[in-house]
Amino acid sequence: MGEVLRDMALFVEVAKLRSFRRAAEALGMPTSTLSRRIAELESAVGARLLNRTTRSIELTEAGAVYYARCREIVEAARVAHEQLGDLIDMPRGRLRVSTTAEFARLFLGPLVADYAALYPDVALELDMQPHKVDLIAENYDLALRIGAQPDSSMIARRLGMVRVALFAAPQYLEAAGEPRGPDDLSRHAVICNLNSPNANLWSLSNLDRSVEVEVSTRLQVNNFGFMRQLALLGLGITTLHEPMVEADVAAGRLRRVLPDWLFREAPVYALTPSRLLPAKTRLFLKILTEQISPRLQATFPVGG
Repeated sequence: MGEVLRDMALFVEVAKLRSFRRAAEALGMPTSTLSRRIAELESAVGARLLNRTTRSIELTEAGAVYYARCREIVEAARVAHEQLGDLIDMPRGRLRVSTTAEFARLFLGPLVADYAALYPDVALELDMQPHKVDLIAENYDLALRIGAQPDSSMIARRLGMVRVALFAAPQYLEAAGEPRGPDDLSRHAVICNLNSPNANLWSLSNLDRSVEVEVSTRLQVNNFGFMRQLALLGLGITTLHEPMVEADVAAGRLRRVLPDWLFREAPVYALTPSRLLPAKTRLFLKILTEQISPRLQATFPVGG
């Protein structure tokens, strides 16, 4: 049984990396040995698991089913082994986290400092590319996202909600006038989110009702940090995550517009490829929950 489990682990590595050469390098073994072991595994299960070409390796239909089960079994065995050893108290290895630059700037600085101090044997790798990653194929341990619908193949842990509200610089509001209601927004300069499917149609809600307002789209940006910068320069009203502008509001650089209304609420997710987590990931999530969840409450109460 032990030999079968080891071969399953080898198969998982090859299937994950889609390459015998890269898998062999990661495992520290000759490519020829790895190829032979996978061939023996295919013979043992009585089915071809991989289609091999000169350029790539793809899972067969049987291989895809077998990979999903093997990955769970191998991960469970690895976590069980870890929990019996000293890694439960002092994790080691590399922790790969996918997030966005904005999420990292808002939340991760103090967390990374604490984690690095507590667990010096873990190498942290934070990838801040905005594109959606495949945690399994690209070998990530964790992904942190605001607002995105979690992939059904991932395990999603909701950390809380981030509220998105309207903000503008005092100098803009003094020059253009303060909106008294959502309908007034159609007469104002606004900074729209280019990633929104209907950038020129803003949906606002309060405790009683929801409304839609058509706004100008003269300025459209697909980065929240730059939207904030343009708002600080007095170029109009924009929609921003509340934690992002806490310091600006406190210092008077930005002002909440239409405080009785919200633009939207966005869930914050931590995504993992499995419920069975090694200590390095589990402890990162623990600190994440302790530090971030309290900040994901309503920063500015509706109506105040």
